[in-house]
Amino acid sequence: MKKQHFKRILALVLTALLLSSALILTGCGEKGDRTLNLFTWAGMFPDELLRDFEKETGITVNYISFDTDETMLQKLQVAEGGDYDLIIADDYIIEVAIKEGLVQKLNKKKLPSIDNVNPLYQGQFYDPTDEYTVPFGAGVQTIVYNPAKVDIDITGYADLWDPALKGKLGIISNYRVINGMALKTFGYSYNTTDIYEINRAGARLTELAPNIRLIKDDNIQDDLLSGEIDAAIMYTSQVTLAKMTDPSLEIVFPKEGIGFGIMGMFVPVNAPDSSAAHEFIEYVLDPERGATCFEWLGYYCTFAASEEHISEDFRSFLTLPDEFNKEDMEMIQNVTAEAEQAHLTNWTMFRSKCK
Repeated sequence: MKKQHFKRILALVLTALLLSSALILTGCGEKGDRTLNLFTWAGMFPDELLRDFEKETGITVNYISFDTDETMLQKLQVAEGGDYDLIIADDYIIEVAIKEGLVQKLNKKKLPSIDNVNPLYQGQFYDPTDEYTVPFGAGVQTIVYNPAKVDIDITGYADLWDPALKGKLGIISNYRVINGMALKTFGYSYNTTDIYEINRAGARLTELAPNIRLIKDDNIQDDLLSGEIDAAIMYTSQVTLAKMTDPSLEIVFPKEGIGFGIMGMFVPVNAPDSSAAHEFIEYVLDPERGATCFEWLGYYCTFAASEEHISEDFRSFLTLPDEFNKEDMEMIQNVTAEAEQAHLTNWTMFRSKCK
């Protein structure tokens, strides 16, 4: 699932500067210099934190970005688990990488601060024994709307089919999330492999087409803030930015159930410098540095020790609400090839109806 991060535009600029500087440093450094090849989405860390890590450890950060999880996996496969020292990606793709033997077990002795991780985000399907990953940010699929322009009370996914939202709804372009929304209106699992259920949800989804104004991942919060759309399904980082900009917006955690996702840090099996990767993980596990990272990202904080260091302005956005019940949350996982094809077919049909 493609992630869009808080302060995206500024982050892209800063990352570009970082990449340029890293190349210069790599070219001019003396023999024996160490480099951390960090592979993740653009703008995952504030530039200052990366600079401080370089100063304190003497390790140069070579920041390499990808656009999708699938792109990352393909490059990691070609490299046979080498080339990169540390990768941050989404849960479902990490499961694939682990199964293919592309990930090494963490050396917990080099991570004395590992207990700072919130247990809520551990023991998940992609790494049930927490041997390979450290969770780094989490989020839920959320409905956000402008109550000044929406005349209905939105409490769940099913309300988005209301004719009052005709031509007013924006949605992210992750097909498993949106197909899953339709599944949830029938009480089905996001991860069902029953083709009848998937196709029934697909037919239901096409009925939503008249309400769709736009489908996009990039900065959909801007379209809500500008009035281009009046309601949207967003990623957590986008919700954070939208709500910080306009506190009057309503946030809805759908009553049908919560779609939940986690990003994780992992070390490839043939990483050139796995020690550098462990040093960086330990560095960001520091409670105050972790808080800085999550304020930058706009995703839920996965380090329990960092929560008290998050500023008041951000705290309500970066932790799961107290009323959340873990049993009401479901993570989107990999499904059978037949089920995946049904999802793709239904998504293509839906997109064609939205034109």
